[in-house]
Amino acid sequence: MVEKVVDYISEQKESWCVHLSLLRPHPPWIAPEPFNRMYPPAQLMEFNRRERKVDEASQHPFLKEFLTKIGYQAPEDDKKLARLKSSYFGLMSEVDQNLGVLFDYLKNNDFWENTLIIFTSDHGEQMGDHWLLGKLGYFDESYHIPLIIRDPTNSQSNGRIIEEFTENVDVMPTILDWVDLPPPVQCDGKTLLPFLKDQKTPLDWRDGAHWEYDFRDIVDGSAMEKSLGLTHHQCTLNVLRDDEYKYVHFTNLPPLFFDLKNDAGEFVDQSKNPEYTSKVLHYSQKMLSWRMNHDEQTLTHIKLTEDGPAYRESPRY
Repeated sequence: MVEKVVDYISEQKESWCVHLSLLRPHPPWIAPEPFNRMYPPAQLMEFNRRERKVDEASQHPFLKEFLTKIGYQAPEDDKKLARLKSSYFGLMSEVDQNLGVLFDYLKNNDFWENTLIIFTSDHGEQMGDHWLLGKLGYFDESYHIPLIIRDPTNSQSNGRIIEEFTENVDVMPTILDWVDLPPPVQCDGKTLLPFLKDQKTPLDWRDGAHWEYDFRDIVDGSAMEKSLGLTHHQCTLNVLRDDEYKYVHFTNLPPLFFDLKNDAGEFVDQSKNPEYTSKVLHYSQKMLSWRMNHDEQTLTHIKLTEDGPAYRESPRY
């Protein structure tokens, strides 16, 4: 893929944009030489999980169900699991090396100082944490993903680590802002360039992250739906997560609420704890407001008039 991208860039006579999507790391977890020997499995035996899988499963019916599903349940053998993690890390290093090849090409052909580079991912991996494999549900392991931006016009921001929350919806408006184009009014995200230019957090920046997980399985999911008491339309969950708490809302299952300051591993559900009742209500209302604010809006901000389509932008949050 990197070779194809290099070939494509070398043929361009004007400005260009490339979306390079590297498959790795991805199953099957088989890293080639020398990446398969970079991370000794014996040093990777720690996992964020309860001591017993049955204790983990007691947290919620959703988790109990997925801990029995093929493709999601982690091996009981920790040595085998550590070998998977070793391959996973090795595959990430393979990505690093290939990106180095691309960056060397950009540097050697006068592209490095006029090319915006954004590196991110679609999801993380449970890789044994909470006794799970794959990407699913509400745990941070599946959703805390990398975002690295190099803006050649703002070198003073290089190496800066930003602690604020961002979401994948911010990538498109960032690119458009960099090339001086306005984002469409339907866009849910917001440009990240102020973090690079002014190195200050915008006053109206988000105070948390949101995500959704659709776990319906039209082909083979009827048994799961029956065991959970759901229709396939109800096989979905939404998450609101900030610095202090995480609220997980299910369509027709009990919610979850984690106190992240005191339970960073997300083991203790506080949703039924009377001491957290007001906070659960507050976060459920925030979740509802977020959903309403970001409902399907393909035509929401546009009206057809005698003079043609009219639209008016609104603050993003």
